[in-house]
Amino acid sequence: MRHLARTAAALTVAGLLTACTATVPVPRPSTDDLIKAATQHLTDTCLTGRGLAPPRPGRSPLPVAEQRRVDGALFGTGRAELSLRLPTGYVVRAHTDGCLAAAQRRLYGDQRRWFQVSVTVGNLRPEATHTHRTLAAVRARHRAELADWRRMRERAVRAAGPLLAGPPVQ
Repeated sequence: MRHLARTAAALTVAGLLTACTATVPVPRPSTDDLIKAATQHLTDTCLTGRGLAPPRPGRSPLPVAEQRRVDGALFGTGRAELSLRLPTGYVVRAHTDGCLAAAQRRLYGDQRRWFQVSVTVGNLRPEATHTHRTLAAVRARHRAELADWRRMRERAVRAAGPLLAGPPVQ
């Protein structure tokens, strides 16, 4: 009987120790949040490297000339090198220079293709409305773009992990 009591006590203590040392599960960030955080990290690093302060909500507005410098460094300058005409008639343009373009190349591997597929995938619903097709029909029409979009996002998530983990602890 004593043996059973000691065993029960030992199990209780082991259970308490396990409960005390158990870690609370930390929710994983969504794919979107992970990619956004990595993009912000890369663009902030790029802007800082150019001697500019990354924009932050709640900061007082910059003087106009400084804001133009930040915008140019972040989004690129001059004539947009990338352009895509949507079935709705709208034309979307983007630069290949600037900190955002550099971040996209680093995360997605191919900024030009990322621009094409992300703009296309982001406009499937307007295309369906404009062409009087079902969303399923428009998705089927853009199967290749959807596959590339998923593949490139997976690549971005894999690239984001080490970027956000910081330097290895020595």
